[in-house]
Amino acid sequence: MADSQDMFDAIVMADERFHGEGYQEGYEEGSSLGMIEGRQYGTLHGAKIGSEIGCYQGFALVWKCLLRSCASEKDSRKMKVLESLIGMIQKFPYDDPTYNKLHEDLDKIRGKFKQATFPGMDHSDGKLTDQLSKDGTSSRELTFLQVIPVVQL
Repeated sequence: MADSQDMFDAIVMADERFHGEGYQEGYEEGSSLGMIEGRQYGTLHGAKIGSEIGCYQGFALVWKCLLRSCASEKDSRKMKVLESLIGMIQKFPYDDPTYNKLHEDLDKIRGKFKQATFPGMDHSDGKLTDQLSKDGTSSRELTFLQVIPVVQL
């Protein structure tokens, strides 16, 4: 009788045992696939953020050089904004994805970039004339707004 009881227990308990084994296998497989998918997602979005910040940095460095070549007192405010933007970008923690304030700092950089490209930032005089002609005959001019890079957020 004990032998038949063990056989029934094995049949009845098989459902629970298979359920437990299936759960464990599914959990392990899901964890593995979740890590792969998470790594791909992180790589994609990290590259987007890096590209965006690189665009801001390129903009700031180019304009800093352009303003330095024809520096005037009127351009000092623009230079301060650009230097502040460059400083924020240099302090950005590229290597630490677990940094608590990553998105907060990124938003501050975006805001500083908008400040640098804001049309009301004293751009009435914000024209850089062609430095090749000293006699004022050049008609080429650049403004901040003409060199704003296209950034997809």
